[in-house]
Amino acid sequence: MKKLDILAISTIIAGSLASTTAIAELNGNIGLSNNYIWRGVTQNADEAAISGGVDYSHDSGLYAGAWTSNLADGAYELDLYFGFGGEAGAVGYDLGFIQYMYPLDTSTTGIDFSEVYVGIDVVGLEIDVAFTVDTDAGGDDADIYASLGYSFDLGDDLSLGLLYGNYAFDADGAEDYSHYQVYLGKGDFSFGIEANDTEADDDMRVVVAWGKEFKL
Repeated sequence: MKKLDILAISTIIAGSLASTTAIAELNGNIGLSNNYIWRGVTQNADEAAISGGVDYSHDSGLYAGAWTSNLADGAYELDLYFGFGGEAGAVGYDLGFIQYMYPLDTSTTGIDFSEVYVGIDVVGLEIDVAFTVDTDAGGDDADIYASLGYSFDLGDDLSLGLLYGNYAFDADGAEDYSHYQVYLGKGDFSFGIEANDTEADDDMRVVVAWGKEFKL
């Protein structure tokens, strides 16, 4: 599950208590970016972002974790998630649940929401679908986000990634939209171009990001 396409969340996991030092792993991650873009839309009014999280993963495929990033005007986002991932032959899969929370939100209805998601990876082609199951923002909890991505190994630790995503909303008056992403990555660094077709904000953006994962 990738909460950010460029400032990526790593996967996580909770398993049995037996032999946890041999089959379980606790990792931390930190990221810096000139912008926090999520599903093609800036989440922090085009300001710089710092993010970080903790992931716990188990060899069984189970994972769980937490991730946070600053937003505009002193606010922040906190995500909690868990799931199960693995491989069946040449097909990778990921199933999970994520809760998005905005503790300093001052709106009368709130904007917290949660999703269940499924991802499939076939020879580098990644298909992800997320379904809203609960939201404070209104509607019938039926928003659907789907994306199709592919990455190319260019050698010398370089990679090129392409992604197309579509967000379909259930709430009355909400604008469905599509977005597009191209990025070049090397090691912990990435350079990306983002665009969407929303009426309110369809500008193209350049995103420069650095991220690091480490054992705890």
